[in-house]
Amino acid sequence: MEAGAGSFLEGLTDTGLYSIGAYFCDQHPDLVEEVVAQSEAIEQLGLVRWAEQDGIEVEQAFQTLMTGLAIRYFKAVAGAGSEFPPR
Repeated sequence: MEAGAGSFLEGLTDTGLYSIGAYFCDQHPDLVEEVVAQSEAIEQLGLVRWAEQDGIEVEQAFQTLMTGLAIRYFKAVAGAGSEFPPR
């Protein structure tokens, strides 16, 4: 790994999105795949249509979208199944 890459990656962990993803993966590992799938469906259908189809408020759909994005961000930065920081 390049010398600057480690500090760059470390900076990426210092964000709210990373923290949300890390917390969710740690506290609810059994729901990770479901939330990511739901957030992908929201991306495909759009926030309002997905909320209407699921019978929920748009705000709740937005929270699901953001949680799914946070999980994907966390996994991309930390690396699935790997120790962070990378060596």
